[in-house]
Amino acid sequence: MTVNVARDWRKFFSRRARKRGPVSPLTRQILAVNFVGLGLFAAGALYLNQFRSGLIETRIQSLITQAEIIAGAIAQTSARGPAATRVNPVIAAQIARRIVLPTQTRARLFNVEGTLVVDSRDLVFPRPVRSYALPQPGQEAQTTQSWIVRLEQRYARMLEWLFQRERPLYHELESARASDYPEVLAALQGNISGIVRKNSQGEPIISVAVPVQRFRVVLGGLMLTTEAADIDEIVRAERRAIIEVFLVALAVATVMSLVTAGAIVRPIRRLAEAADRVRLFKTERAPIPDMSRRNDEVGDLSVALIDMTSALYDRIDAIERFAADVAHEIKNPLTSISSAIESLAVARDEASKAKLMAIIHNDVRRMDRLISDISAASRLDAQLSRAKPEPVPIVPLLRALVDLFRETQEKPVTYQLRTIGLNREAEAGLVVRGEEGRLVQVFRNLLENAVSFSPEGGTITVLIRREADKIVVVIEDEGVGFPISGLERVFERFYTDRPDMTTGDGHSGLGLSISRQIVEAYGGTIEAENRYAVESAAAVDTEPQPIGARLIVKLRPY
Repeated sequence: MTVNVARDWRKFFSRRARKRGPVSPLTRQILAVNFVGLGLFAAGALYLNQFRSGLIETRIQSLITQAEIIAGAIAQTSARGPAATRVNPVIAAQIARRIVLPTQTRARLFNVEGTLVVDSRDLVFPRPVRSYALPQPGQEAQTTQSWIVRLEQRYARMLEWLFQRERPLYHELESARASDYPEVLAALQGNISGIVRKNSQGEPIISVAVPVQRFRVVLGGLMLTTEAADIDEIVRAERRAIIEVFLVALAVATVMSLVTAGAIVRPIRRLAEAADRVRLFKTERAPIPDMSRRNDEVGDLSVALIDMTSALYDRIDAIERFAADVAHEIKNPLTSISSAIESLAVARDEASKAKLMAIIHNDVRRMDRLISDISAASRLDAQLSRAKPEPVPIVPLLRALVDLFRETQEKPVTYQLRTIGLNREAEAGLVVRGEEGRLVQVFRNLLENAVSFSPEGGTITVLIRREADKIVVVIEDEGVGFPISGLERVFERFYTDRPDMTTGDGHSGLGLSISRQIVEAYGGTIEAENRYAVESAAAVDTEPQPIGARLIVKLRPY
């Protein structure tokens, strides 16, 4: 016993320690559910791939339109006559200076042989030089960027690595030819083409090439190149805004999840610990916290546990009372048998010995009936829980039982069975919900109780009627009735309050208790009351005397 208790306590404390971790499993689940949805939203919003692709496509179309305008101007002004096959580089350079340079776009013109003849970069003096800050040797680059910007950059690189094809690197060549640029080769074939590259900083470089043609004769290819770093900057700004909103939403979701989890986890933990105390505390009754004021599922759980614990304690009390009553009821016949045996040893005449032997036999029969009833009562709950209710025609069952009592009972009693307000067809429709064997046990107990109370020559009447949604069976006798103070106790276990004139030998006091237990298991009720004569009941100055007892059983129709 000591080992088992110690093991139970070790289980209790180990489980309690596991439950009282920094973050409970239920809290982690609540956080995970909230974070997954929020994370999916943020990932989808941060991707912004369609937005970026749309901006780049718009920029490409804009460059193509600009290139077509410039190519048309070059073809019309720098080439003369329908037989012209070349453009005038000087005139083309002037057009490029006036149209291209204000747009911050680089224009390059290639002749039909693929030779670069005009480069707008050469028209600007001094030539522009693009520079980027480099870190000092041996040191990391010093940056004042915020951690949100760094987070966005890492995220952008990850997305580019996961979802985008690697862009070709843009190389600045000293002596460029058309063969170095696929889009220019396509333009010299009379096609319009565009390519997106990246520079050493990862910024996009957009290049488009259109044919310079006059009278459907290709005179050369015009290539426009522009940096699209502003597009990436727009996307980065959007990402940073989304990240900031996401972080705020994440903080709010975390706080709300923790608050929600705390409102659920802490009460459930308290209820679990209280349930452990109920299980482990053998010497006292541990209370269950009352959370009924919450008006939610946790409050319902608290009320259910309180009711369950109360029912458990009531059942324990009932078992303890039952055990005490069993000990008391068994001790009485044992004491009587012991006294009879001691008296038998000193008895001198045969009459005294015969009388003592009769007492011993009577007490033995009483103990046998008592033990049988106790065994049946102790197994009844389990048997009823496993039994499946079935339709039972009540009138044939009662007729057969009354006929059996007429044939087998030694006491001279008259039995009557009547149905009230029912014809034969209606009698056949009286079918109750239950199990035939158990219902026979119920009405056998009630009839035996009536026989034990009835005087010799008395009448026991069984009445059957339909009442609203119940089928009612009434058993009446002509005995002395129940004590007024005992009407509420007649269904208690081992309750026996029989007048001297009744024959209560061999009865354990469990019959009515077992009957009520069976009837209530099938959704019915059973009541006890006394019968009174009309003139006696109308008397005012004297207490009315019962002329018999009445047991009323109400069963559910099937």
